[in-house]
Amino acid sequence: MEAAYWSHRGPAPVMLSSHRHDDLEINLVLDGRLDYRFGGTDVSVHAGEVALFWGWTPHQLIGEGPGARAGSGDFLWAHIPLGDVLAWGLPDHDLGAMLLNRPVLVPAVAAGRDVESMFVSWQRDFADDGAELIAGLEAQAFVRRLLRHHRDTIDLRPDGGHGPAGMDRVIDMVRFVVGRFRDPIEVADVAEAAHLHPHHAMTVFRQDVGSTIVEYLTRCRVAEAQRLLATTSMTTAEVAHAAGFGSQSSFYAHFTRARGCAPGEYRARVR
Repeated sequence: MEAAYWSHRGPAPVMLSSHRHDDLEINLVLDGRLDYRFGGTDVSVHAGEVALFWGWTPHQLIGEGPGARAGSGDFLWAHIPLGDVLAWGLPDHDLGAMLLNRPVLVPAVAAGRDVESMFVSWQRDFADDGAELIAGLEAQAFVRRLLRHHRDTIDLRPDGGHGPAGMDRVIDMVRFVVGRFRDPIEVADVAEAAHLHPHHAMTVFRQDVGSTIVEYLTRCRVAEAQRLLATTSMTTAEVAHAAGFGSQSSFYAHFTRARGCAPGEYRARVR
């Protein structure tokens, strides 16, 4: 899935395997239960709870709770591009909580709003260019309230704590990649942004993010190429260059591996 503002109400989709998408995912369980698998760890989201997590973490929906009939639950979903989330300027301890390989679970009442109505309005507003900014600001406030509740619950101190040890370095690397993936950057550049030796940076990044720096860098470039193919008339050579790929052959290889089809075929499908 391409990174974009998106909201939907409906049953839990069937997932035969884990997947990734480079944005913040928000799940609200109104009725029933969502059972996830995050990198081998099972996590349940119960009725009245909101789950926040970075979609780059490999995750798979494995059910709606024991004995539940498929499609019987009531769920609301929203996706917010990671680039927009990083631009919010969240404290590192809050951002770090969402970048871990597990979701942040918070009771919906912590938002202090009618969350169901808010999600329903997002479905309409995210599809309207004129209203997307308003919905985006509302989504930011919503996420901030939930993260504040989460921080207070686990007693993290905002006056100097950055969440798990070393997570601030990972955040530095993610910020750098998201802001510079169109440039010819390498692992050493990403490591330098966090003041780490490249070998240590690769270890820390993989441990906390669940992928290598190169994999994440490539994913950002592929996502940008998808956006350009779908929304512009640029040639594939121009798309390859604009998305940060060093050559057309590299672009074709990485794009086809990630999307299961060549760039030209992808463009034909989405336009």
